[in-house]
Amino acid sequence: MGKGDRKSKKGKRRLGSSGKSRPSIRNKRRAARKAAGTAKPAKKAAAAGKATAKKPAAKKPAASKAAPKKAAAKKAAPKAD
Repeated sequence: MGKGDRKSKKGKRRLGSSGKSRPSIRNKRRAARKAAGTAKPAKKAAAAGKATAKKPAAKKPAASKAAPKKAAAKKAAPKAD
């Protein structure tokens, strides 16, 4: 439980990683927002309005192509006896 321990805060600081015991700033903000009960900023609501006005074209399923056939193996020349 020291500098080499990846699960401790001290070890994570030394390794420069983040996780459960040392969350990144982005994840700290998410947790704070979730605890406060607030949703994401209003950008998403504006984007949702744009999405309903313009529908993307439906994509056609890709046609499956047959794998190219391999060339037949060359036969060895007959032995001369």
